Amino acid sequence: MKLTNEEQDILNGKYGDILQKTMETLVRYGEMYDAECLVPLDGPVHLVCSFGMPALKPLSRIMKEMIDAGIRTKLPFTADPQPLDYENVPASQQEKEMYQLLYGTQKEYESMLVKLGMKDENAYTCACYFDEVGNTPKFGDNLAWAESSAVVYANSVLGARTNRTSGVMEFFSGIIGKTPKFGFLTEEGRYADWIIELKTTNIPRPQILGSAIGMKVVEKVPYIKGLDQFLGTELTPAVKDYLKDMGAATASNGAVGLYHAENLTPEAKRYGEELIRENASVYVIDDAELQRVVNSYPVLWADRNAKPDRAFIGCPHASFNQLTEWTEIFEQALKERGQDKILVDTIITSAPDVIERFKGTEYYDRLLKTGVKVSHICPLMYMSNPLCAKKPIITNSNKLRTYSSARYVDDLELVNLVVKGGF
Repeated sequence: MKLTNEEQDILNGKYGDILQKTMETLVRYGEMYDAECLVPLDGPVHLVCSFGMPALKPLSRIMKEMIDAGIRTKLPFTADPQPLDYENVPASQQEKEMYQLLYGTQKEYESMLVKLGMKDENAYTCACYFDEVGNTPKFGDNLAWAESSAVVYANSVLGARTNRTSGVMEFFSGIIGKTPKFGFLTEEGRYADWIIELKTTNIPRPQILGSAIGMKVVEKVPYIKGLDQFLGTELTPAVKDYLKDMGAATASNGAVGLYHAENLTPEAKRYGEELIRENASVYVIDDAELQRVVNSYPVLWADRNAKPDRAFIGCPHASFNQLTEWTEIFEQALKERGQDKILVDTIITSAPDVIERFKGTEYYDRLLKTGVKVSHICPLMYMSNPLCAKKPIITNSNKLRTYSSARYVDDLELVNLVVKGGF
């Protein structure tokens, strides 16, 4: 890698052992991927590690050394969601004891994040790009993010540039203020390897479409044709919500870090089919293909006919627009069945800053009146508890389904199940 004089000085130890080791790690990381140099970051990093796990002793030791040396990130950063919220997501005593084993150093870890440059106490969300949160990159910005759903959104919907950076490596980039230039930070790395031809009768569920694309292209870049016939060509709040959920599924069911949607996403609107590599593979998605994908999902419950114990919506975190939509959906479903409240514990997760805004509207009390609760946690961290993983949990998130034993159901089926109380 080509280093500037200042970067070489850091590597040589001129600014101390800690920054030297941090720089050496970044350089080694970049050389593994044939990076040509380091590039300055245009925006804050976003940390994927937001949980205080006793097992992460090496990371805690490094962070403590940096704190003692007065080292902070160049810009105030955001991090993935916190794991626990007993007020809105209750746990039994046994479950709490297990969580203590899993996340027993949470308070200490959060204290360290503040000292290292975290934006504020609300900056915990997988959707840091929400306007309410404030870590929203601009087109062309160079970033170092690790959260897969945030990476694919920043690259695709916003036109920023970040690799699927390894956890902790994004933190090191934030300390130095630079990241290795390779992959999605290069022009060559942003060309499409696959053409996705969408030929469905109606607009697909975003979680299913993303799942189909992710499982087919894996880590390659898809160029999606036909989505604009359903979504139009403008990035309205509803369209961004669709792309958020679709992208999360491409990233979790595969390893997609960037997609282009013809006539819709910024680079596709700017460059069109110039983004497609020569001899790109073609994948046709029609109604039958989407049904095949859905039919392939396993049900990991001990009793597949069990009454759902809990339902999770919002993985990745729900937007303000989605919170208001879900309020109206649950109200209408209860009205149609002549009920006042749902019969299955249901939690919608969202960013703390979004929840604060939501609480300032009439919708918040209306949603609570249906029995649905709102929480800031990560549903996946809830499911990481082996006692909770044994429960029959349903979700409309293909990301949560992929990473846990939660059972995927479409939006309408989820509403029907939680309103009437089971299958």
